[in-house]
Amino acid sequence: MGIIELLPLLMFVALAFLLFSGFPVAWVLGGVGLGFGLIGIVADELNFIQFSTLPSRIFGGVMENLILTAIPMFVFMGTMLEKSGVARDLLNCLQILMRRVPGGLALSVTIMGTILAATTGIIGASVIMMSLLALPIMVERKYDHALATGTIAASGTLGILIPPSIMLVIMADLLSRSVGNLFVAAVFPGLILATLYMGYIVIRCWINPSLAPPISEALGPQTRGGIAVMILRSFVPPVILIGMVLGSILGGVATPTEAAGVGALGAILLGFFNLVILPSMGVKDFTLKGPDASTQSATVIATSLWRKLVQFERTVSGVVDSTAQTNAMIFGLFVGATFFSYIFRALGGDDLVISTVEAMGLGPWGLLFLLLGLVFVLGFFFDWIEITLIVLPVFAPIIAQLDFGDHVSRFDVVYWFAILIAINLQTSFLTPPFGFALFYLKAVAPPEVKIQQIYRGIIPFVILQLFGLTLVILFPEIALWLPRVLLN
Repeated sequence: MGIIELLPLLMFVALAFLLFSGFPVAWVLGGVGLGFGLIGIVADELNFIQFSTLPSRIFGGVMENLILTAIPMFVFMGTMLEKSGVARDLLNCLQILMRRVPGGLALSVTIMGTILAATTGIIGASVIMMSLLALPIMVERKYDHALATGTIAASGTLGILIPPSIMLVIMADLLSRSVGNLFVAAVFPGLILATLYMGYIVIRCWINPSLAPPISEALGPQTRGGIAVMILRSFVPPVILIGMVLGSILGGVATPTEAAGVGALGAILLGFFNLVILPSMGVKDFTLKGPDASTQSATVIATSLWRKLVQFERTVSGVVDSTAQTNAMIFGLFVGATFFSYIFRALGGDDLVISTVEAMGLGPWGLLFLLLGLVFVLGFFFDWIEITLIVLPVFAPIIAQLDFGDHVSRFDVVYWFAILIAINLQTSFLTPPFGFALFYLKAVAPPEVKIQQIYRGIIPFVILQLFGLTLVILFPEIALWLPRVLLN
């Protein structure tokens, strides 16, 4: 095999080297594609006419892809919930409701992570938000630092799997499969992981209560009326938003893209309710106080309302700016990945991969475990979006041909594989040295929380993720049963 035939392989070598250089990933992907494209032209493997199709592939395949329009709205929804204080109130509510359960505060963080995953799907925002809100409280309550940080990091990454997941939108586009089917297929695996986390926390804290001292009974409302107001204010609204987003998809009322619009609108309404309506009604500290009309003139009340409206406008403006920056990063990666994958295929990369796999003689199961192992190892060094945009376009043609006999039908194998990859990629946020959830957490953690404690805390949760992955491998119906019932 000559050097020309090895150009696709050398593309990956160059990519791996340059990803560690610190350059933005989008520029690295596009730059490697451009560089090897020019090499291909010099070697007479490509011509300039093939380059002329790249703009149409980028704008027609990425910028005008209606499936991908869901991403900006999901990002907006998650950012809005963070900035408006909805997530903060939800955590306060949950820790009060769970205070008598072993590890109640850690359980509250896990439940909150599950709810945020079902409303946002933004990992960085979820981890940072819960770290800022929960970690100082857990440290103050004398929680074991490893347990506290592991719980926050693992719970914050549930958004990569539980729909509406941005990653599932991207994977559906790369695999040319239905986003709705992938969303539905991910529901049970995501809930199983959350259940495994909660079971581990309860059992460990029951065995060793010193790891998670209970919170004071004096915290929060002491009357049934106060608890009812707390639940109605802080717990019910996010649940309603989940029903609006997931219910519209599962019920066949809306496509995932339309549901993203519903979620963005719902987040705006929740933000307005939380920042304007409730303060105007005098709802504070989970009690209904009511405005004191006898001591406040109409001018004072109107001025107060105007200030709340200005605060809400500024919040929305900040959310829009943050959403625009996040989406620019994501779609920049799409452009770079499109360039890279196009040149890879044009240089014969597909044929090289297929011939290599056939020469290894692994069979479907061997190839499955090889790919899962590859993704797991890459997760130690790269982010999920980098792994997804590099690995899936290369192996998608092979994935579609896998035959597992009676274990999984040929029609379902791609959906099953996508869910396995999604569960596997969740570990990429937790595994050192480049686990991004660990970096997010450490960046905002109190000084007394050490990076060694964070690394030690995530080990049990990575094991639980791998156990959940094994369950879905052994029992594919965990992922495939619900789509078959609801969508067929």
